[in-house]
Amino acid sequence: MLIQCTKKLLDEVKGDVAIDVDEEPLHSWHANVIKLGRKKVVVLVNDQNRYAIVLYGVKAKDFKQLDQLLLKGIERVYAAEGIKKEIINQVVQNAGQTTYAKTKNPTTVARLNKACENVEFGEDMIDPDTIIQEELSQWVSNTLYGNGKNSYIVPNEELYKDLEELSGGEIFSIEAVVLKVTLQLRDYNVWRRLRVPTNTTFSSFHRILQTTFGWMNAHLHDFMIYPLEADKHNNRPLMNLVSSKHAFDFQGETPMALEGGKKLSDYLPASMVYTYDYGDYWVHEIEVERIIQNSDLNYSVCLDGEGNAPPEDVGGEGGFEEFLQIVNDVNHPDRKDMMDWAISQGYKSFDKDVINRLLKK
Repeated sequence: MLIQCTKKLLDEVKGDVAIDVDEEPLHSWHANVIKLGRKKVVVLVNDQNRYAIVLYGVKAKDFKQLDQLLLKGIERVYAAEGIKKEIINQVVQNAGQTTYAKTKNPTTVARLNKACENVEFGEDMIDPDTIIQEELSQWVSNTLYGNGKNSYIVPNEELYKDLEELSGGEIFSIEAVVLKVTLQLRDYNVWRRLRVPTNTTFSSFHRILQTTFGWMNAHLHDFMIYPLEADKHNNRPLMNLVSSKHAFDFQGETPMALEGGKKLSDYLPASMVYTYDYGDYWVHEIEVERIIQNSDLNYSVCLDGEGNAPPEDVGGEGGFEEFLQIVNDVNHPDRKDMMDWAISQGYKSFDKDVINRLLKK
């Protein structure tokens, strides 16, 4: 395995640097170190497919074992992609002994810098409790990149092609769950049916729900995990997964944990409630309909749905009712202004095809 480092990163690694080393591109990486706040972040980009592995909060002792961190990153991030374990093992075993070198040419450095920019854009996905950033690595690698004149690639799709060629067959091994998510409203039916890989983290699931209902991720949220209906004799939640450490200041009897790193598979089968925006207080009941042992997709899909979700900051269900009265009255003097405001707040008609295009990204 070859890791070609920028000068900044070589100063941190402080290891022997080889000259004129050739390596199979699938096992060759370009790497840089950047800072997010006071934390050092190493971004490694594969030379062949431009897939990125992101390491956060890297310390002096970590730089000394950067190659081992990269291999662990490959194992964890590829597993999060749904890649079969035996294929991941093959990639790691084929990597061989690690050699460090300087960056190769301006083109590969420019590609590396672009990935670093996207890491900065995706900073809100950072899980501060782990060095290997699975979710951010996947997001950066699911971005469209220029690849020469009028040519573009998406790194994760290129990785899949490489692994299919390496293995000679199907590369995914994915369990998925079909969920019906219903927004609790007295007089309106707003729901979505989703198929989601069970290895999805709750922080990623939050973003899936935001996309599916047209929310804008402008407020806090949490998940309540309940036992299956048959076991719900006291209707008390098993766990409250929260998005902010400040939530612990208001903890009640229910055990509380940060959602970062927690996956659907950690709690399924279970009933769940997702609450978004503690002001307008949008409560979504999540029902498990079935588990799919061998899904052919490693991303979430909206299978069905009904109704338009309210605009952000509409004022809760009462405000939503007033909003609908105005926009449904073609003669109301405030109708146009209200619709312009609603569109700026993310309000849109339910469109399964549009949602699925966004989910695939």
